[in-house]
Amino acid sequence: MKDVDAFLSGLPAEDTTPLVGDWLVEPVTRKTSLGRSVDGASTVSLNNGLIRRAFSLAPNGATVAFDNLLTDQAILRGVSPEARVSVNGTELDVGGLEGQTQYGYLRREWVEQMTSAPGALQLVGIDSGETQAPFPWRRCRHHADLPWPAPGVRLSMRYTASTSPVAVTVHYEMYDAVPVLVKWLEITNVSDGPVQINRFCVEVLAVVDYESCVEGQKGWPYPTLHVESDYAFHGMTAASADVTTNWLPDPRYTSQVNYQLQSPLLLETSPPLGPDVELPAAETLTSFRTFLVCPDSTERERRGLALRRFYRVVAPWTTENPILMHVRHADPESVKAAIDQCADVGFEMVILTFGSGFDAENTDPKYLDQLRDLADYAHAKGIELGGYSLLASRAVSVTDDIIDAASGERGHGAFGNSPCLGSDWGREYFDKLRSLYEHTGLNILEHDGSYPGDLCASQAHPGHRGLSDSQWTQWRTITDFYQWCRERGIYLNVPDWYFLTGSNKNGMGYREVNWSLPRAQQLMLGRQNIYDGTWEKTPSMGWMFVPLVEYHGGGEEATLEPLCEHLDAYEAHLAQNFGAGVQACYRGPRLYDSEETRVVVKRWVDFYRRYRQILEADLIHIRRPDARDLDGYLHVDACGAIRGLAMVFNPLDVEVERSWRLPLYYTGLRGTARIREAEGESHTFALDRDDSVTLQICVPARGLTWFVLEPA
Repeated sequence: MKDVDAFLSGLPAEDTTPLVGDWLVEPVTRKTSLGRSVDGASTVSLNNGLIRRAFSLAPNGATVAFDNLLTDQAILRGVSPEARVSVNGTELDVGGLEGQTQYGYLRREWVEQMTSAPGALQLVGIDSGETQAPFPWRRCRHHADLPWPAPGVRLSMRYTASTSPVAVTVHYEMYDAVPVLVKWLEITNVSDGPVQINRFCVEVLAVVDYESCVEGQKGWPYPTLHVESDYAFHGMTAASADVTTNWLPDPRYTSQVNYQLQSPLLLETSPPLGPDVELPAAETLTSFRTFLVCPDSTERERRGLALRRFYRVVAPWTTENPILMHVRHADPESVKAAIDQCADVGFEMVILTFGSGFDAENTDPKYLDQLRDLADYAHAKGIELGGYSLLASRAVSVTDDIIDAASGERGHGAFGNSPCLGSDWGREYFDKLRSLYEHTGLNILEHDGSYPGDLCASQAHPGHRGLSDSQWTQWRTITDFYQWCRERGIYLNVPDWYFLTGSNKNGMGYREVNWSLPRAQQLMLGRQNIYDGTWEKTPSMGWMFVPLVEYHGGGEEATLEPLCEHLDAYEAHLAQNFGAGVQACYRGPRLYDSEETRVVVKRWVDFYRRYRQILEADLIHIRRPDARDLDGYLHVDACGAIRGLAMVFNPLDVEVERSWRLPLYYTGLRGTARIREAEGESHTFALDRDDSVTLQICVPARGLTWFVLEPA
């Protein structure tokens, strides 16, 4: 680390060159830069042309500007501490300035008159460099060609005080070509003995008003800034899994229009409890990471495109999207038969599904050798193999399950009974999984009931001290394991939001019992689930389901087996899943039962593999399925050879012939486009002034068609 003066002397002036073009359509060549800011002599800024964040370095470190350059709007209205930590029961501000009297807005010249807050940790060192990968990613299957770590600039500022037992390093990373900033803390014990890290707050931002509300109201709208962290669990969306984002009233903002001063305009990101861990002398505690995404629009599609770009950049393993089958039985004969069929038609992965007999906790050497032989058999045919394991939502034992603080009993977790990951059982469980995958060479883990954030009041578990540190230590246990898997190329299906800590895919979003409904209803609801689930997820981030055998009841009307007798429904499942770029859990004993069935399966696998790049690209929502008219969506890739692929579905019992408008703005096509239906002949079309095209289409009853769009 350098001192402030030495660091400033080596910096160039801030690059204020405006971004040209639309960052969601055209390649962004400008890189993130760190330079002397226009905000003041002792101020530096991170700037990538889309967003900028400026920091005063004297008389203390503090954020003094945070701007959305895409909208030319300030995000910040006031100066706050850069972070907060509570050590041995004493709360410490990290950096920050005081002396601002008006918190409705922030003028540059005010900053020059502000002073360091008494008692706050002081900026003592600063450094910058390239971004750093928080964990390794082994690339071993098809994925988008994206760099890891995401390129950009890291800025690190170290704070301490002569009377403080800790030093806090605040890290920031801003990435190229995406309006994203990530922030995290390193808290180091600089005393001679252990200290207790009771709490920490990674981000403190006084954000500008989102709306004018004099009275109180139900359901406050929050600023459009998207905030999430990798400290997330028990949710299939970022919002449902979020536990660290807190929008709070700012009592300093006395000029706000809300009469009770309750506008939620102070952002703080912190754990809901703890971590409350003991930190030995000279050791460092690393916080979770807070990610700030700054969309340039409130329009749903454009905002969703920004979030999807964010996930691709910061979690590029989510672009891995293997074609997978869930085989119903785990005996060697059944598994080999499934592997043979997958290899024959072009599937890429076999999962020994729930209820199949696969036992991830079985340590019998003969069983492990059998799995290794099956994995070798699969690999020889170009197929990856793995299995399913249930973690939470089950009882293990009185001594190993989570304990409720109020009652002192089991059975009060997110799923009722659940084991504590800090118990003896929890430690042994993860040791067994590591040994299983190291011994067998299996390639995928479907990890159901992943840690849902349960607290545990036990004081007898070796992995945590009591209630206050139980959530933090359990989260560390499971995310350390997921990152171990990521380093080894083990694919992770996890039905919770662990993307930012290494998981590949979670559920697209569906109700399981719906797969016991009649086949036609399954298809319509499934297409709705895909349409609704891809506003903020990329196609590769969510799985769907296809019940080849009966699932949750429903009888013959709900079941695809025998496949050759329900080939129309089976093909419709294949078409709408592959057409969306979404993989499904095809759960059953086989993929085909006749040559006719085999031909259909292979046709759609071949379709997907031929158009894989565009099918895994962003999905533009055209018309939601409602069983009343045509529905469809459009994949777009403005940098691809194929710029767009539109899927159109007809749920009606009659052929439909009509006009169909395709919005082509996000394909990057301008003026004209070459368009062909399915594998037909291409024709050149002139685009309308709004970059759309209207086609005359004919879709057969209960059928579909698709259109491929390329530059003219």
